[in-house]
Amino acid sequence: MQPRKQHLVDTALALFNQNGYHATGIDLILAQSKVSKATLYKHFRSKDELILAVLEQRHNQVLANIHQKIEQATSPKMHPVLAIFDALDEWFNSDNFYGCSFINASAEYAAALDPIHVFAAQHKQAIVDLINTQLTPSDAKLAEQISLLVEGAIVMAHTRGIKNSAITAKEMALNLLATSQK
Repeated sequence: MQPRKQHLVDTALALFNQNGYHATGIDLILAQSKVSKATLYKHFRSKDELILAVLEQRHNQVLANIHQKIEQATSPKMHPVLAIFDALDEWFNSDNFYGCSFINASAEYAAALDPIHVFAAQHKQAIVDLINTQLTPSDAKLAEQISLLVEGAIVMAHTRGIKNSAITAKEMALNLLATSQK
C-alpha cells in the first residue's frame, strides 16, 4: 500500500476505534492525518470505502495474530485452538482495546446488505473457519460453540470491563473440547 494511503488507513483505524464510525468524520481524519481532502479522495471514493479498507487491514491483523498464537502453541497438553483465547487475553489487556472493530461496524451499519455489515459478518465467519481448521471434520458444531465463547469474551471485556473474560472462555472451551473427545 502506498505510504499516504497506509497513513490514512492507520489514522482512520485509530479514530474509528476510539470514537466509532459515524462519530468520526472525514474532517477529523484529515486533520489527524495531515492529508489533503484531494489525497483522501484519490485513494478512497467515499468514507465507506475507507472504512472497508480499515476493516480489511484489521481483518488481516487479527487472522495473522491468531495464526501466530496457534503456531506458537507447542504444549502437547494444550489444544491449539485454545491459543485464540491467549491472543484475546493479550488484546483485552493492551492499550489498544476498544472493543471489536467488526462488532462495532456491524452495529453502526446494521442493514444486512450494507457492504460494511457484510464484511464484518465475513470476518466473523473467517474466525469460525479458522477455528474449524484446528478441529476434526466432524466437529463443525464445536467450532461454532468455541466461536460463541470468543465473541462472548470480546463483548464481556468491552461492555463490562471484564479483562479476564478470555481466560474464563478458555476454561469453558477446554471443557467443550474434553467433552467432544469422549
